[in-house]
Amino acid sequence: MSSIDTAEIENFSKDADRWWDENGPFKPLHHLNPVRMRYIKEQICEHFDKDPNSLKSLKHISILDVGCGGGLVCEPLARLGADVTGADADPVAISTAKEHSLASGLAIDYQRTPAEKITKKYDVVLALEIIEHVQDPEEFVKTIAGLSKKDGLVIFSTLNRNPKSFLLGIVAAEYFLRWVPRGTHSWKKFIRPSELAKMGRQAALSPKNITGLIYNPVRSEFALSNKDLDVNYLMALKKT
Repeated sequence: MSSIDTAEIENFSKDADRWWDENGPFKPLHHLNPVRMRYIKEQICEHFDKDPNSLKSLKHISILDVGCGGGLVCEPLARLGADVTGADADPVAISTAKEHSLASGLAIDYQRTPAEKITKKYDVVLALEIIEHVQDPEEFVKTIAGLSKKDGLVIFSTLNRNPKSFLLGIVAAEYFLRWVPRGTHSWKKFIRPSELAKMGRQAALSPKNITGLIYNPVRSEFALSNKDLDVNYLMALKKT
């Protein structure tokens, strides 16, 4: 069984050669990536008792980024010393990721494969902005959990499902601000934190942290929030 939604892959694939264009179709991800990376690094360092101030704070940690796209998350993780694998079903995205990592002098194992076909287990498994695009979220969470070592760390990021997320995540982002192409998201596929936490527990994942990701239009920047989970949020879970 595959979690891949062919229509979703085709939708992203048409722009996949522009993953590293900071003013292109993936501009919002470039904009939020520093904040997203800060969260990921902090959660990993805390979980594995690593020094967050070290330039190679993630050394000796194996990380799998499922749905890695062009490698926006894989590359900074590799620079921090992690042993990084990126997996994506989109051949254009994987090709783009490989080319960019080679040009950057980074050793990253990129694989064009669905998560269900990966057999290795990792210290950390990331599933960022992907669960809202798969066919069966519950089965996908089980698959992600199965890729984590015992006592490993799993991190999801996705969109909440409520009226506010419809207005900001769909109407504003796709129609007014035009951050992403229309039709990028389906509001019905957004997942509430309580739903994701339940799926995690059913897959032997224990929620450790839930943090919101908010946008400040005045400062034109993203920030983490311990209180506002209304639109975007990140969730870190421990494999039990």
